[in-house]
Amino acid sequence: MNLSIFLEQVPDGDGPWWHMLASGLGWTLSTAFFAWIMAFTLGSVIGVVRTTEHRMLVRFGNAYVELFRNIPLIVQFFLWYFVVPGLIPAVKAWVITLDPTIHQFVTSIVCLGFFTSSRIAEQVRSGIQSLPRGQRYAAYALGMTQIQAYRYVLLPMAYRIIIPPLTSEVMNLIKNTAVAYSIGLVELFFRTREMGEMTFRYYEAFTAATVIYVVIAMTANRIMALIERRLAVPGYIVGGK
Repeated sequence: MNLSIFLEQVPDGDGPWWHMLASGLGWTLSTAFFAWIMAFTLGSVIGVVRTTEHRMLVRFGNAYVELFRNIPLIVQFFLWYFVVPGLIPAVKAWVITLDPTIHQFVTSIVCLGFFTSSRIAEQVRSGIQSLPRGQRYAAYALGMTQIQAYRYVLLPMAYRIIIPPLTSEVMNLIKNTAVAYSIGLVELFFRTREMGEMTFRYYEAFTAATVIYVVIAMTANRIMALIERRLAVPGYIVGGK
């Protein structure tokens, strides 16, 4: 392996190759961060909605999950990037004013946010429904409203239960950002392919990308494991090692 390739200058003069990969990594982390905020928020709302006694809300939540979970991710990227602006004039008018890179960035966040939120919604639903029904009834007996029961009793416990699958979703989200190359976002995988095509050093380029993805995913895994241990309920959840 010729590691000196990372110190060589990019042909267009935009710094060395390691700098270009670092730039792609920045877009990857930014996309994953904002998409996670969107996914966790939406997923929590949809997950809660699916455990209420309102049939229409439950059906809406079920339809939401089935829609975004069953369409391939790359197809969703193309739909958000090419189809949605053409169907909604207001969106098209707004997109025209954007820099292409910002358009790709926002689209990636929205697409990954909706896709991941459907998976988180399923986990939140299962977490709430795994709790003894007596907890809900006890909250109502204390005079809590339904919103208060979810906020102070059900969700705090449900989130603790689903931290392990949420850890997997964080790692999957980071890896799924690679699909954003399909709409031109200059994230890590895009930069890796660019480096390979321009230098023919595919081995070095993809080895570096693999190491970077593994380090990021394992860092996220360790952070979530720490959170799991800190939030574990004694006698109820066995904290991860």
